[in-house]
Amino acid sequence: MALYPEIEPYEHGMLDVGDGNRVYWETCGNPRGKPALVLHGGPGSGCTPYPRRLFDPEAYRIVLLDQRGCGRSTPHASAYATDMSANTTGHLLVDLELLRRHLGVERWLVWGVSFGSMLGLRYARTHPGAVSELVLTGVATGTTAEVELLTRGLGKIFPDAFRSFLAQVPEEERAGNLAAAYHRLLESSDPGTRRRAARAWTDWETAIIPAPPRSVARFEDERFRTGFARTVTHYWANDHFLDDQGAVLRDAHLLRGIPGTLVQGSLDFGNLLGTVWRLHHAWPGSELLIVDEAGHDAGAPGVQEALVAATDRYAGH
Repeated sequence: MALYPEIEPYEHGMLDVGDGNRVYWETCGNPRGKPALVLHGGPGSGCTPYPRRLFDPEAYRIVLLDQRGCGRSTPHASAYATDMSANTTGHLLVDLELLRRHLGVERWLVWGVSFGSMLGLRYARTHPGAVSELVLTGVATGTTAEVELLTRGLGKIFPDAFRSFLAQVPEEERAGNLAAAYHRLLESSDPGTRRRAARAWTDWETAIIPAPPRSVARFEDERFRTGFARTVTHYWANDHFLDDQGAVLRDAHLLRGIPGTLVQGSLDFGNLLGTVWRLHHAWPGSELLIVDEAGHDAGAPGVQEALVAATDRYAGH
């Protein structure tokens, strides 16, 4: 199924969520349509126009936001003075509820990609009455194993890129938690250290997760690159601020009654851990769609068609 035509927001604003943070939000489509919330990945990538096109604009009221510290939300994580202690999974979950009430939404379909899928799963678990359905792609659940795979495990597959990635880390820290090591570099008081670390982190990201040109181009913007790397390492170094690393998967059976569609590329390296299969089998009422020859990209051929088909199917629910 083809993407829907490009559309622009009919309303947008900045929501004061506390802790000195203001979160950018926008709504597109039909003001009287079925509400749908879009959760971007990263964490720290910010929302883009692309997900708007995965929803029928006549049927949906599409809500997008830039999570704390990224995109048009303020303060931005690229600024050294920004307090990252006020940016955790718990804060983001509260922000979603504040936005839902601000917009007068009772229940909404939640769409999430990568980190956004973890956030969507946790949101549905903690606020089940607010979620009508879930549509998730590039599935992640925020475990230590996932972080270890992406920061070290894939080094055997991309040895040259891994050598460059490791070179930025002090030698005495190379055998430890690489996300935490990079987090320390990105919190350095020295601007040069922060710049080099952000570049090395995003170079590694683009090496292990082939991305479309539109995504790679954003890493050439220093503000985006620094904020993104700082936010990702902040979460990854702190176990995604989840009290229980296994909670997202272990609690999946409690999502019974919330229909869900999982769209996963067969070449997504996250599949090496079997996470999406375990999630599907633990979540009654979920469906899993595997797209051949696709990776960790919500815009890949086959993936976008499956996502549109899912939102179309849920439009009348």
